[in-house]
Amino acid sequence: MAEILIIKLSALGDLVQADGALRDIREHHPGDTVTVMTIPAYRRYFERCPWADEVFVDPRAPRYNPLQMFDLRKRLHRCRFDRVYDLQQVSRTRFYHRFLFPPVWWLGDAAGCACCLKRPQNSCAADHFKRHLALAGIATTHTLNGDISWMADDVDSVLERGGVKPGYVLLIPGASPDHQHKCWPRFKELAGKLIEQGLQPVTVPGPGEIEVYRALPGITLVDGSGCLDYFGLAGVARRAAYVIGNDTGPTHIAAHLGCRGLALFSAHAAAQSTGIQHSRFRWLEAADLGDLPLERVWRTVRADMSGGA
Repeated sequence: MAEILIIKLSALGDLVQADGALRDIREHHPGDTVTVMTIPAYRRYFERCPWADEVFVDPRAPRYNPLQMFDLRKRLHRCRFDRVYDLQQVSRTRFYHRFLFPPVWWLGDAAGCACCLKRPQNSCAADHFKRHLALAGIATTHTLNGDISWMADDVDSVLERGGVKPGYVLLIPGASPDHQHKCWPRFKELAGKLIEQGLQPVTVPGPGEIEVYRALPGITLVDGSGCLDYFGLAGVARRAAYVIGNDTGPTHIAAHLGCRGLALFSAHAAAQSTGIQHSRFRWLEAADLGDLPLERVWRTVRADMSGGA
């Protein structure tokens, strides 16, 4: 039995986009132990993920802190991994390859590793992983078709308490605090349009977003202890008739659940660099989302929900 390590540190949208690649690696190593290295924020995600046997938590300490780096190095050496699949492929994991790991077979973009391939500019992660895993002789049956249905909680009681009826539309009007330029500013007007058409807009706020979301027409879903976690969000998204959101983790969760929907992209990232094209989502792009008119979004939503072109 071999010890296999997959490195996937963050962020939420990137995690769900890598689901298919994780599954293909898992299926390539039947009988082996597959461990995923991630940061504390995503420990629960990978503890639930069916493609991982174990989770190795990286505190993501500053690289200039020698004591913490030495501690991480000792932990990694004790694990005696036989293969490492670096699906993060950033300067931090290249540093890990060079300084923290013992000599080991490594798939990534670090100089001198056993299976090295640089990700082309503007290539989505899934397309890159498909090429990279194939180079290593791994069948890529699922890499472009991740299925994170395992994430979705049963939310029947949450929907019932909230008065949500079948056929609702999930709106995702937020983004991380560092990326407010990714937020389209007309979700309130869009929610009003949906209500005019007899459709029920629903939002699922994250921490710190409840009051902002409640200002939108429609239903804001929370549970008895506060915000739903991302497993609850996935459950709500899976049951929605349609999803409309910014370029943010919850939107990519919905896309990789197989939902129908529309994603709105600013100049921060080209839509096809995120892998949204491998889902049932449509997308609209604008250099500045403030310039994206309500009428254009509404026309796209109405045509999509009615089965038009």
